[in-house]
This record gives sequence, structure tokens and C-alpha cells, in this order.
Amino acid sequence: MIQESIMHARRLLAEKQEIVIFSHRNPDGDAVGSSLGLMHYLRGEGHKCQVIVPSGYPAFLSFLPEVDTMLVFDDAPEAAQQVIDAATLFFILDFNSFERIDKVAEGMKDDDRPRIMIDHHLFPEPIADPIFSRPEASSTCELVYEFIVNLGHKDRVTAAISDCLYTGILTDTGGFKYSTSPDLFHTAAELLRAGTDAYKIADHVWNSQTEKQLRLLGHCLVNRMELLPEYRTGIIYLNKQDYDAFDIQRGDTEGIVNYVLRMPEYMIAAFIHEQPKIVKLSLRSKGNMDVQQIAKAHFRGGGHRNAAGGASFAPLGSTINRFKKQLPKYADEIETTYLEFNNQ
Repeated sequence: MIQESIMHARRLLAEKQEIVIFSHRNPDGDAVGSSLGLMHYLRGEGHKCQVIVPSGYPAFLSFLPEVDTMLVFDDAPEAAQQVIDAATLFFILDFNSFERIDKVAEGMKDDDRPRIMIDHHLFPEPIADPIFSRPEASSTCELVYEFIVNLGHKDRVTAAISDCLYTGILTDTGGFKYSTSPDLFHTAAELLRAGTDAYKIADHVWNSQTEKQLRLLGHCLVNRMELLPEYRTGIIYLNKQDYDAFDIQRGDTEGIVNYVLRMPEYMIAAFIHEQPKIVKLSLRSKGNMDVQQIAKAHFRGGGHRNAAGGASFAPLGSTINRFKKQLPKYADEIETTYLEFNNQ
């Protein structure tokens, strides 16, 4: 992190502040973990601090310390707005465009109160100062830990902070598979030293599925998976009828897309699901296959090389066909990446 930006942040935090931490709609483990981890740190420094997210979080994150204190804007807009109006400083975590927080961003563009961004996504917009952005980082949780350390407060990372940050790292790396580095494993080791029980966190993250979720997974693999071996790509899709039949709620489809990549010959996985007003796409890949470029070029999305997302206003069937039509453009890249990944 740039020392000048750290000095700027240190000046902003030199006096006790009323802080709001924002994260994005449909918050995942990294969004929730980074927000709560930073919240615990800032409260420990004597600041008032509140996390606000546009929509609810997946149930498997319910074990995180004080996760129930987060304000969900969709559920309590008036209470959330009162907290926003009283804030003296904002943190923007795990997103870098106001589009990611929807109605929560109303009025923020012309608001001159200070904002600090910590994020690892590509192409951050100039919506904060200072901005701590490192796209090659595994997660925003990794960057929050770096932020605390660079403030000179490594010794103030408590077990509650480390539990939150380790959870976000674990989920965003898919269990330490994606975006790893020697520095990341050093950070993970330091979080364990701070009091995190790695087994406990992993058990909460990976072993919290309900019977309904397991039956939904079976339905997806048996009835809703289409394989395109010529492009080493698999598609899993869900329609509105599936959502009604399985009473699918937020978090129920978490991780389903990754099952395609358990087959060694497949390099791209797509999860395409029908929402009330939009069709969403989640893309995953192996090795150097960049699905972020597909999401950005064809589905108004973005993300990371191995994990990206997008959306379509076309019907589900049309969106699936549109995705399939893009694959020939990337056929050579897919095959080259496959050969490199398997050292052939």
C-alpha cells in the first residue's frame, strides 16, 4: 500500500469518527468478512462504526461475530439512512463503483464527506480518497489485514477480527485455490496466530448445507447441466419454476457453478439463473482462462480472471444461447489454456 495513502487514512482516523462501512449487494464471504473485520478493528480504536449492505447475506455466514448487527438497507431503509446521515467517514469495501450498492448510493456522488476504499476488483472508479486497490490480491479481507498492519496495529488484530478476515479469504479463494501467493499464506498464518480456528471456519463455510440445498444440487447436476466438450465448458441453469419448486433463497445456489470444474477436461463453468426481472451469470475458470473478459464484453459484467459475473435482460433461453455463441471466439484460448494447465 502506498505510504502517502496510509498517512491520509491515519489522519482521517486520528479523531474519533462516526463511521459507516458499505459493501455490495448480495454480499458474499469476502464482503461480509472484510466489513465485519474492519468494523471490529475500528470499534476497538474507539470509533462508532456500523456496517450497511443493500441486501441480506448467506445463512452460512451467520456464525461470524456480530454479523447480526449489520443493517440491511432493503429491510430497514429509514434506519440505515439515519445512520448514513450521521456519519462523518465512510469505508467502501469489496466494490469500486456506486452501481454495486444501488439505492444506498443515492446522494453519495455529491457528498463531500471523506471516503476510503479498500477493494481488489479491476478498474476502480474515483469515488473515494484514499483508494487501496490491488486487483492481484486474493480478497478484500487480505487488503483489510494489510491496511491494519500498515497502520502499525498488527498487535490489535483480535480473534474476532481474524475470524472475519480468514473467512473472506477462504471463500474468495475457493479454499485457497485461486489468487494465492506467498504473501497470502503469510497473512493466513498471522490470522491463525491471532486466534482463528481454521477447522471451525472451514466447517462453517463448507458444511452448512441444508437438505433442500443438497437436493437442489442434485437437480442441477442431473437435470440442469449442459456440457459443451468441444469448448471445455459446462453450463448449469435454473429457471423461475426451479426457484419456486425448491423455494430457493439467497445463498442456496452458492458454489454450484464450481462442480463443473471438478471434471479435469473442463476449463469454464457458467451458472445462468433466471431472476424476476433479469438473468444473471456467474462464470468460473481454471488456470489462465480469463472469464472476466467474457463477462465484460458480452454481459455488462466483470470481476476477476477466474471468477466473474454479468447480467442479461433477455429471456433465459436467449441468454444461454448468447453465451454459447461467444464460445467459438475463445476456442483457441480455451484449448491453449487447457494444454498449459495440464502441462501438455
